Amino acid sequence: MALTALIIDDEPLARQELLYLLQSAEGVEVLAQGSNGIEAVELIREHKPDVVFLDVQMPGLDGFAVLKKLIDKKMALPQIVFATAFDQYAVRAFEVNAVDYLLKPFDRKRVLKAVEKVRARIAVQTDSTGDAPTTDERIDALLRLVETRTQPARPQSSKVIVRALGRLLLVEQKEICFASIEGGTISVITRGVEGESNCRTLEELMDQLDPETFWRAHRSYLVNIQHIREVVPWFKSSYQLRMDDPKKTEIPVSRSQTKRLRELFNL
Repeated sequence: MALTALIIDDEPLARQELLYLLQSAEGVEVLAQGSNGIEAVELIREHKPDVVFLDVQMPGLDGFAVLKKLIDKKMALPQIVFATAFDQYAVRAFEVNAVDYLLKPFDRKRVLKAVEKVRARIAVQTDSTGDAPTTDERIDALLRLVETRTQPARPQSSKVIVRALGRLLLVEQKEICFASIEGGTISVITRGVEGESNCRTLEELMDQLDPETFWRAHRSYLVNIQHIREVVPWFKSSYQLRMDDPKKTEIPVSRSQTKRLRELFNL
């Protein structure tokens, strides 16, 4: 039996990308798409899907508000897979067993893994011999997730550790031009230093950085928007960023982040 799904995201390109990736997953039927939280509630009521891929950051009724409205209305809860671009505190909250998350820009393997987790969770919940959480326990977990969203952020250090020249350097965040990951190694670039981060993933590094200054322009790149020297139009309405590091590195902007780029610089 096919897994029925809804996609809710205010960015058309993000919806298209996720639809394409879900269509490549065997046995997933996308019933409908929505562009805001109000549509999400109505589509869930109408279609009663197995899973909803729900954007966190939407104008008006955001993903968390959708979740709270479903709980308040005592509607049957589908499996929820949240999508987020840079909300690191939400990412930590999604680690509760009740939900999963996808980080934008979407990665095919990660999407397929999320689908398999949803299938496994549904299978456990429909198996009377399984140790599935009860409905009350699941609602409690989801409510804790919503409450986590409103908790104040912890203070962040203005410096991060960079390994360079056999030393551990404390680098001011404002000096970082960009960071990239390749082969599991994260490189951190400033105007004067090229080194490596001790972090294992860009998500972990982003957790240490100011989200108002650093932007995940591509799945392999974090950029400091204060160090963008030029926005370069590229093929098929895409863009590249020319940074102000000594090499004038050019960084691609993923399709799903094009809207964010336009918002940043009023393109």
